[in-house]
Amino acid sequence: MKTIALSLAVFCVLLSSAAQLAMKRGLAPGSGAGADVAGTYVQAFTSPMVWLGLVLYGASAVLWLWVLSRLDVSLAYPLVSLGFVVTMLLGVLWLGEPFSWVRVAGCTLIVLGVSLLALDTRA
Repeated sequence: MKTIALSLAVFCVLLSSAAQLAMKRGLAPGSGAGADVAGTYVQAFTSPMVWLGLVLYGASAVLWLWVLSRLDVSLAYPLVSLGFVVTMLLGVLWLGEPFSWVRVAGCTLIVLGVSLLALDTRA
């Protein structure tokens, strides 16, 4: 059961990352996003990609409830930080965002930290 819960936790992280990327794509420069706050929100509420992102977030949140009912929160929640890694990689590859070795180093530290938590056999 723990393996299923961990797998679903990782899936939730992937859904959350996909949600971020979809919303960013829906508000990317050239997509019609206004320069002011009101224009940005008008664009957000009329963008199919933003709506897709919100649906993905909702699905992730619903599934996350099941994960939290099966895993210690001290194990489950650090897995959320893996979303930083996935989102950074896809931001560079899919959205064309700038690559930085400093960001890679930060993501490496995140992965090392989550790995240490996963090694805790007492959980």
